[in-house]
Amino acid sequence: MKIAPTPGRIRDARVEPNLAVECDFCVVGSGAGGSIAAAVLSDAGARVVIVEEGGHFTRKDFNMQESWAYPALYQDQGNRATEDLSIMILQGRAVGGGTTVNWTSSFRTPDATLALWAERHGVVGLDAATLAPHFQAVEERLSIREGNSDDVNANNRKLLEGARKLGWEPELIRRSVKGCARLGYCGMGCPIDAKQSALITYVPDALAGGATLFTNARAKLVESDRGRAKAVVCEVRDSATDARSKHRFVVYARRGVVLAGGAINTPALLLRSKIGRDAVLGRRTFLHPTVPLVALYDEPIEAFYGAPQSVSCRHFVDRGDRVGYFLETSPVHPMLAAVTLPGFGASHRAFMEQLAHAQATIALLVDGHHDDEGGRVTADIDGRIRVSYRLSSALREAATDAIKNMARLQLAAGAREVITLHEEPLSIRKEADLSKIDGIAFAPNRHALFSAHQMGGCRMGEDAVHSVVNSRGRHHEIENLWIVDGSIFPTSLGVNPQLSIYAHARLFAQLIAAQA
Repeated sequence: MKIAPTPGRIRDARVEPNLAVECDFCVVGSGAGGSIAAAVLSDAGARVVIVEEGGHFTRKDFNMQESWAYPALYQDQGNRATEDLSIMILQGRAVGGGTTVNWTSSFRTPDATLALWAERHGVVGLDAATLAPHFQAVEERLSIREGNSDDVNANNRKLLEGARKLGWEPELIRRSVKGCARLGYCGMGCPIDAKQSALITYVPDALAGGATLFTNARAKLVESDRGRAKAVVCEVRDSATDARSKHRFVVYARRGVVLAGGAINTPALLLRSKIGRDAVLGRRTFLHPTVPLVALYDEPIEAFYGAPQSVSCRHFVDRGDRVGYFLETSPVHPMLAAVTLPGFGASHRAFMEQLAHAQATIALLVDGHHDDEGGRVTADIDGRIRVSYRLSSALREAATDAIKNMARLQLAAGAREVITLHEEPLSIRKEADLSKIDGIAFAPNRHALFSAHQMGGCRMGEDAVHSVVNSRGRHHEIENLWIVDGSIFPTSLGVNPQLSIYAHARLFAQLIAAQA
């Protein structure tokens, strides 16, 4: 029996098995894209049901403990990785999605990236002027302001000082916060609701407009018929254990389905649903492969406290015909450091004993802007998601160059020792030591790599042969199916993607509401 959703409520799918719900729009995912789409559609008077794979947690749950946060708030309980295990993938899974666990850094889509999409990937009508009012609206709602020097902790100050000494023009990062206490645990959920995530902004906006949110509900299939999406079939999962239930429920969407599960889950969902062309779907997946470098200082850095990211440097983003990269910092929390730092036994313990004196600079490689095709998402018949990603020679060159320049920066900032995260780490103490880096191979599983920014896999463009959705997020084959997450980006952005996803989703959702 089909029932109407209960407006304005959050419901746990685990306690309401075998449900059948009717609505106007089903929105899959409650992160940056899904939350704002649901808020816009609800405000327009549509009956909206949001399905979220993860659980609903609030400030009272966020205990700043890695042992709780990674299993509860991240995909695959914090264990998502590329198929060869060479890149650790940090991706949110809870109400609010990645916005609940990100580090609040907020950048608009670079004009150069928008121009590249138009020139090489057939994207039409997405320029800075078109997106400007949507960026402005989101920035106001999320309290995004100009970068604040008070946010610069010792970890970020070393990036700032080193870049300035080398003439690399660092900049302060705009952050989505209000009343931030700079606790340093943004990646584990904000215990004081200072982070203006979707969890406390656009999700409540959608609920106030009458939307219903189901948690612990993993979208398994989108059912379609004669070119129209009809329903989303969900399986019930326990977000605490990731255990599947035998129960399922179906959301019947009269007007359409909006996908916002993220750049890995959305293509996987379409692959399971057999919607779209295999030659395009799941391909050109970009990860901003991130190369970390650790430096030790005589004075305490305590990179586990303070705003995680407040300084960036884009000096190396444009390297001509070579892959560019941009520099930021990473907090140095014990568990994340333990899985990243090299060595075993006594050598690993020696690193960890110096944690309070460690500073971490990271280089995010701007993939997809040149000839590399990125990676690929596939889904097994049993639903298992696989992410394959090849480190091309161009990416390896960029990573090696980034290590050398990050080491140069850290030495300029006063580091007594820079330690590379190769399988057999190098110790860099002076400029002359930088030549050692050229003599050690950069290859999968030979150096720590991670990704916190997943993009692509359902790229947009007007050519239905080479893209999945058009330049407004509408699926080329299913007329009432839209995608509003980072999977639509034809390349990586070259900046943290949260704000870009919000703005694109807001534009697309307003058009969906007007058409519907």
